Amino acid sequence: MDLIAWQTNYSTGYVVETLPNGTEPCESWLLLPAENLWPSALRGILYFLAMAYIFIGITIGSDVFMCSIEVITSKKRKVVRWDEERQETVEREVLLWNETIANLTLLALGSSAPEIMLNIIEAVKELGNPPEDGLGPFTIVGSAAFNLLVINAICVASVPSPEIKAVREFGVFVITSLWSMFAYVWMLVVVLWVTPGVIDVWEAWVTLGFTPLLVLTAYAQDSGWWCKRQHSRIHNSEPSIQEDMNVRVIGSPQGRASVLNTRAPTELLALEGRNSHANLRQASEPARFNDSFFSLRNLNDMDRPSQQGQQPTNALSRARERQKDPSTTFQFRHAVVRSMLYQKKAPKPKARFAEVVTKMVSIKALTSPAMRRQLAANDMSGKFTFGTHTYSVLESSGAIEVDVLFHRRRLSKLTLLNSMSKLNLVNKSNNGPNNGPVVNGTTTDSGQSSAPSKQDEAKEDVSVEFETRDGTGKTGKDYTHTQGRLVFKETEYRKKIKIPIINDQQYQSDKDFYVILKSPAPREDAALGDPSVARVTIIDDDKPGNFVFEQPIYYGDSRTFKVTATVLRQNGTDGNTSVEYTTMDGTAKGGPFSSPTLDYISNSGVLYFAHGETSKQISINLNKEKMGHRNFVILLRNPSLGSKIGEPGAAVGFLCKEEEDELAERVANVVPMGDTEEEDTSWGGQFRSAMCLESEEDEDGKKIPPSVGQLIMHFVTFFWKVLFAFIPPRSMLGGWPAFVMSLGFITMLTAFIETLGHLLGCVFGVRTSVTGITIIALGTSVPDTFASRTVAIHDVHADAAIGNVTGSNSVNVFLGLGLPWVISTMYHLINGTQYRVLPGNLRFAVFTFLAVGSLCLLMLFVRRKCFGGELGGKKVPKWISALLMFSFWVVFIVLCSLKAYDLLPF
Repeated sequence: MDLIAWQTNYSTGYVVETLPNGTEPCESWLLLPAENLWPSALRGILYFLAMAYIFIGITIGSDVFMCSIEVITSKKRKVVRWDEERQETVEREVLLWNETIANLTLLALGSSAPEIMLNIIEAVKELGNPPEDGLGPFTIVGSAAFNLLVINAICVASVPSPEIKAVREFGVFVITSLWSMFAYVWMLVVVLWVTPGVIDVWEAWVTLGFTPLLVLTAYAQDSGWWCKRQHSRIHNSEPSIQEDMNVRVIGSPQGRASVLNTRAPTELLALEGRNSHANLRQASEPARFNDSFFSLRNLNDMDRPSQQGQQPTNALSRARERQKDPSTTFQFRHAVVRSMLYQKKAPKPKARFAEVVTKMVSIKALTSPAMRRQLAANDMSGKFTFGTHTYSVLESSGAIEVDVLFHRRRLSKLTLLNSMSKLNLVNKSNNGPNNGPVVNGTTTDSGQSSAPSKQDEAKEDVSVEFETRDGTGKTGKDYTHTQGRLVFKETEYRKKIKIPIINDQQYQSDKDFYVILKSPAPREDAALGDPSVARVTIIDDDKPGNFVFEQPIYYGDSRTFKVTATVLRQNGTDGNTSVEYTTMDGTAKGGPFSSPTLDYISNSGVLYFAHGETSKQISINLNKEKMGHRNFVILLRNPSLGSKIGEPGAAVGFLCKEEEDELAERVANVVPMGDTEEEDTSWGGQFRSAMCLESEEDEDGKKIPPSVGQLIMHFVTFFWKVLFAFIPPRSMLGGWPAFVMSLGFITMLTAFIETLGHLLGCVFGVRTSVTGITIIALGTSVPDTFASRTVAIHDVHADAAIGNVTGSNSVNVFLGLGLPWVISTMYHLINGTQYRVLPGNLRFAVFTFLAVGSLCLLMLFVRRKCFGGELGGKKVPKWISALLMFSFWVVFIVLCSLKAYDLLPF
């Protein structure tokens, strides 16, 4: 074997080493003088241990980094929004960061920081050097394969059988999955097909620009822009509830009217005005009235009274037919009442120009101010009307006064002069049998006297009868029936009708009743005008209150084996009201009957609150043989009319109270620093926590000495814990200083990993591509593996366990390659050169990943379709799925390694 000598010079000497011809010595800024002369096995072991130790540091640093991100994304702000249910503006706290945006930006950056930093460091180091296979791109592909195949396999197998867990935001998961596949297809497009082996400036910027596009599309899906979440939510609700919330039915065949939380629109008011006389004539005949005031007809029949025996029109059925009209559908969706029938008039033939001119002249004459005044005076003269079509009154007001007007005819100037010369005094006399007015000192009996002259019509006493009629408001329940006759003397033009309102303590929807004018007298001098029907709306002002749980968490009683939750009635206790409750499985399993396999007995029912009652209790029976760390949820729903579900409207029930400490520890992992007493709030506290190994306590409160394993890990991680204690506390300035400094520490440690990876490959003769897809990829992904497994076991849904995988894989390419490509292409653009890459091994690795990754995603989609969820299930299908995914990863590693050593024929 031919040998070649390599000499390395130092300031105080030199080192000469002999190597086989065609090989080069290992070079790095980490090497000690003459380190290459050490035994290769020793060096390989030392490099491997050093990488493992630095990976521990990266794990601790990433934890600090992720905690700072948690603080940043947990910030809230107050917003004022319109509450459709309460019909008022409410101030609420909302997260400053959208969950999807946070997952695809800060959280994805946190989980992918080592891979991204590795690519950036390599790009900066290789500026101006010839192209060669780097660790960064292969680490990204290898990490993507490990995340998608191995982490998903572990999550599928980790869920206890036969439990199934599905992705809740499936639309977002599909979007990010498609993006994760497209990201690696785009790598092939850039490296192989557009400009083979060359990365152009526009390709680098487009790659980086896909990052905000990914976030935008995922946010659009999360907001329901494409799947129309709000639309589907409306259609999934019960039709009866929608109809009851939006439709007013007046004039049912049984003579009952039903109003459900609505107010009539202006169209209904106009219809009532036009129907007033027809309805009055119908109301004067008891056989035809049938205890129903309005019968909403077709517009063509609106002025024609209904025939005897004809059933009133059903506004609800007409409204359903009108839903075909888009405008009507829009109005229904916004809770606007439509109880009149709208029909399109038949199109008229086009008129000739001369006819149009004639009609325009006629319309102009009829609409002139003088003509309008004359028509209005002639139309209303000598008629009784109400002051307005509608009145409103609070239920607690006790009474309402309704104005009745008599529009007297105007006297001409000649009539006034004649009357002043003939009449010296106008007074009343009670001697006439009909209380007729006194004219020229003589009592005029309305039944015997001759008709007055036209000039004296304005001076006659006139009268009109009034009467209340039920609508949705009922006599004796909502108001007191009132009727009588109003007499207007010659100088009177306004009278008031006082109607008592009955105030109860029960919340109900607003009620309507009607007041009608009828039988004007004398008939030759008085008539009914418009409006002769007034609608009175009784506005309910009772407050039935809101239903909330007294506390959000309840624990099982070890003596009674029950979880007892208290429901409070707040912000009002008027009337009788009710609310439904039900249980929902969490980590505990429930059923309708007691069974050894169940943790608790599911329960649902209705809580009834009497007037003034403020609290009720719900008891859930537990299985005393299965008291452990499991939980279920108690939900409140369907409050009675007027009541609302407050916050918290749901509570978590734990089977055993002894698990409270463990729960607190789990919660402490995700709450921001400074929110609990256990969190460090100063640098000094961080250093004490890093240096001291705290002892645990047993059930009796005695200190448990640390185990040997704990002591070893404390010794191993001591340096890293103290190093990262220099980072500012996460509670400082919203977590941003900790975010920046921890990212800087991770970047520094990643530089060591990049160098050690090259040295390890140099010592053992392992190709760079193999090192990237195996050792480096595993080292950066192992912490995420354990985190995903824990989440898969304890979380209700699968989003947190596997949803972040596809998003991180996309961000790895678009940001982890896009940013280094931008740096490199801009450098070469300034120097007038091209940025070249070696596509060989990378091309094969990407093709292989696309094949096995597509199979993995297809398997997840099939599992969702067949088993109802991506994770868990029966043992046999679950383990088959997990083993197949893991085998895909093994195939990926083997094929890529064989290709790296040119052992494949293709």
